[in-house]
Amino acid sequence: MKEYIQQLKPTLDTVFEYLHKHPEISWNEYKTTEYIAHFLQERGFIIQTFDDCPGLIVETGTGDACVALRTDMDALWQEVDGQFQAVHSCGHDAHMTMLLGTMLLLQKMNLPSKGKLKFIFQPAEEKGAGALKMIEKHVLDGVDFLYGVHLRPIQELNDGEAVPAIYHGAAKFMGGEIIGEDAHGARPHLGQNAIEIGASLVHEIKNIHLNPMVPHTAKLTRFQAGSESGNIIPGKASFSIDLRAQTNEVMSELTEKIEAITEYLAKLNGVTITLETKADIAAAKIDPEAQRFMEQAIIETLGEKKLQNPIITSGGEDFHFYTLKNPHVKATMLGLGCDLQPGLHHPNMSFNREALYPGIEILARTVLNTLTKYEKGKGS
Repeated sequence: MKEYIQQLKPTLDTVFEYLHKHPEISWNEYKTTEYIAHFLQERGFIIQTFDDCPGLIVETGTGDACVALRTDMDALWQEVDGQFQAVHSCGHDAHMTMLLGTMLLLQKMNLPSKGKLKFIFQPAEEKGAGALKMIEKHVLDGVDFLYGVHLRPIQELNDGEAVPAIYHGAAKFMGGEIIGEDAHGARPHLGQNAIEIGASLVHEIKNIHLNPMVPHTAKLTRFQAGSESGNIIPGKASFSIDLRAQTNEVMSELTEKIEAITEYLAKLNGVTITLETKADIAAAKIDPEAQRFMEQAIIETLGEKKLQNPIITSGGEDFHFYTLKNPHVKATMLGLGCDLQPGLHHPNMSFNREALYPGIEILARTVLNTLTKYEKGKGS
């Protein structure tokens, strides 16, 4: 298998360079979709795109069991060297390259001999909504196992190591507004001070106490009020809140607390406070059988010493909506050590690109391990 990967390496290096240099933000991955579609069509794959969003899927093979691989496609929008731009600082360019590499590797080896494969190129993971859109389109119909992949930073994994599961936490991003009346700086009793209300909001959020055995955080990440006129007390403000919890149950409790706090502060200060959920990402539900198939693939590729224990992270991933909405699907996500530093979402993130190729081998072996043991009688 490694010999075939080396033969594919020049092509995949070119693919990665294109994807890396042409990032597109969430829901705008149309040129990325077009590039991947053209690349696959040239190699004999039959693709399916969508009229109302970017992304594509490919189905191939025949048999009773169906294994799916999913990759995210979108880039982040952030400041790089003083200029805001789209940038693949979360490694989605690498994820797409590994999925394409797995497809080409299996094609080159004329594998699998039995079983269906489905490859999902999903938009808008960073918005926490892309997986839900794909679910609406029934992309998991008939799928038994689902696998994903994510590069891991040096704080979690050393270069050359891998884990067979990533236990992402739940994440929620909320936007809100404080709506009151402006007042003259000398007459504060004639209006409401949105800045002071915001300070109370920060204080009350810091006083939330939930089960300390389950990691969770809530914090304001944006607050805007006032203008250039320093003698006006601003009655209006907008803000953002970032919520994290290791379980979906604690995320529900955290959300209820935030809603109760804003209702209390609105009544206390005589203002309106609105809340809107901008993104809502589920915590991981990892299947033990899927994890075992990936463990085996990691050992076969890297050796047993490079297999590490599953990672527990407060980061979110909308991959887990697939199993939350389709409980029959068995899923896990490969975590790949690749000397990624200084960290995910850092504008100058870099990693060892050679790690893509063992990643491709692990994914291919996971597919084959799953179908070999599961195709006959679908698990009987």
